Amino acid sequence: MVAIVLEVTCSFVTWLCLYSCFCRWNRQRSYKWSCRLVTLLHGLLVTCLSGYVMFLDGPWPLTHAGSPNTPLQIHVLSLTLGYFIFDLGWCLYFQTEGDLMLLHHTLSICGMILVLGLGKSATEVNAVVFVSEITNPLLQTRWFLREMGSYHTSLGKVVDFLFVLLFLVLRIGAGAWIMYGMVTSPKPNWLLKAGALAMYVVSLGFLVEICRFVRRKMWKKSPALDSQSLQE
Repeated sequence: MVAIVLEVTCSFVTWLCLYSCFCRWNRQRSYKWSCRLVTLLHGLLVTCLSGYVMFLDGPWPLTHAGSPNTPLQIHVLSLTLGYFIFDLGWCLYFQTEGDLMLLHHTLSICGMILVLGLGKSATEVNAVVFVSEITNPLLQTRWFLREMGSYHTSLGKVVDFLFVLLFLVLRIGAGAWIMYGMVTSPKPNWLLKAGALAMYVVSLGFLVEICRFVRRKMWKKSPALDSQSLQE
């Protein structure tokens, strides 16, 4: 357990140092720009690692829920936990995020701490990390495009489409599948099952926000509202 604590601490310090470096290299930019760069890098890295663990290294989360943690799963979750601690601290300090995002980070941190402490169920939590983080790079790309004035382009439309598509298929669709496997399996801890349900409710909250965004986009495209869109 001491080794895991040290690994999580090293992960947190690494993300913090990387953020500090980005702040120095991008002094003309805001602190949020540097934090988004860290988030983008984490999303790309963890998506690849968690995807490798789930699809290649195994075991499969839908058939081995509650199984003992493997060394690679522990490394991936420790890396992710260190990042979420960093990002939650940043969000609380700068007060940039709403209650839903803060709840998401808090549940994520508690879930990973529980899994690493129990020594089991990293299989399904790693799968949750994969379906959650795979949309993150697109979300950050969308933000950077907006900051650089390139959002209202064909590239911005492609990014929006891919983000919504992956969110619906993986985070909502596959996420429900993973959650069902966790809840119906007798092996996972009951706290973890409750956390999985809570995380899915948070995802549904994000889905509501996405639906509102899509509705606004469709509303602005309505020919009857061209004059209003121009005023906006």
